Amino acid sequence: MGILKNTVICLSALAAAGVGETAYFYRRTMKRNNAKVERTMKMSGTDWSQYMPMMEKRKAFMLEQPHKDIHETSFDGLKLHATFFPSIVKDEERKKVAICFHGYTSQGMSDYIGLSDYYLKRGYAMLLPDARAHGQSEGEYIGFGCLDRKDALVWINWVIQEVGEDVEIILHGTSMGGATVLMASGLELPKQVKGIISDCGFTSPKEVFTHVLNSMYHLPSFPVIPGADMVNKKLAGYGMDECNSKREVAKATIPILFIHGSNDTFVPCKMCHEIYDCCASPKKKLIIEGAAHAESYYKDTEKYEQAMTEFLNEVM
Repeated sequence: MGILKNTVICLSALAAAGVGETAYFYRRTMKRNNAKVERTMKMSGTDWSQYMPMMEKRKAFMLEQPHKDIHETSFDGLKLHATFFPSIVKDEERKKVAICFHGYTSQGMSDYIGLSDYYLKRGYAMLLPDARAHGQSEGEYIGFGCLDRKDALVWINWVIQEVGEDVEIILHGTSMGGATVLMASGLELPKQVKGIISDCGFTSPKEVFTHVLNSMYHLPSFPVIPGADMVNKKLAGYGMDECNSKREVAKATIPILFIHGSNDTFVPCKMCHEIYDCCASPKKKLIIEGAAHAESYYKDTEKYEQAMTEFLNEVM
C-alpha cells in the first residue's frame, strides 16, 4: 500500500511539474504581452549592432517617402494594421507591390528597413502588415503563420482593390513571416500573386519549438509541446502542427524562392531543405554561408539581391 501511495504521489508531482512547465512556456511564447523582442533577438544569435549604420541610413530614406496607415478586419474579427508605401518610381505599364511579413515579436516597420531600399527604388510599392498580436494589430495570441496566412489573404485583397486588378504582387516573409508566406502557398491565391520569397521560414510551430527546447534549453519536448498544443487549440483556435509549411508547399503552384543562412541555430537550415524538397511549384534556393537567423540579407547583400532580381525577372 505504501508503494502504491508513493507512486501516486510521484506521478502527481510529475504531472504538476508538467503543467507548470507548459504554462510557463505558453505564457512566454504564445501570448502577446510576454513574448519579448529582446529575448527573440538574443536567441537568434545575430549581432545586429554591426548593421546599424546601414539600417539607420535606409530607415531615414524610407520614412521620408509618402506612406499611410491601413486597417482591415481579420477573418475572426481582429482589427489588423499595416503601413503602405506607394511606388516612388512611376511606371505607366506596371503596378508592382511587395507585401512583406515580419518575424516573431517584431512589427511591419522593423524587418524590412534594409529591403525597402531594394523594393522602393525598383518601382515596387510596399505593404508592411503587423501580424496579429504584434505592433498595432489586435490579438492576444500569436498566429505563428497558421492564422497569419489567412490574414495574408486580407492584405492581398486590399492591395488588389487599392492598386487595381492589373497589379502584380510578391509575398516576402522573414522567419515567422517566411512561414506565413509558405503556409499561404497552399491556399487558392488570387492570380495577381506572382511569386513568394521565404527567408528562414520554419516548418511548423511544433517543430521549431521542439528544436528550441532541445538545442537551446536541453529539455525534452514532452510534456511541454503536447500540453501547449492542447492549450493553444482551446485559446487560440489552432494546433501547433495543424498547418505545416512542408504540407502546404506540396500544394503550391506559385514559384517560390527559398533563402536561409547556413549558421541559423534558431530555425535550422535543414528546415529550408526539407520544405524545398516538398515544394511542388517552380522553385529556387539560396543558402547564405555564415549567416545566422534572419541575417542573410545583411551578411551578403549582393548575393541576396542578385537572387531576388533573377527570381523576380522570371515570375513578374
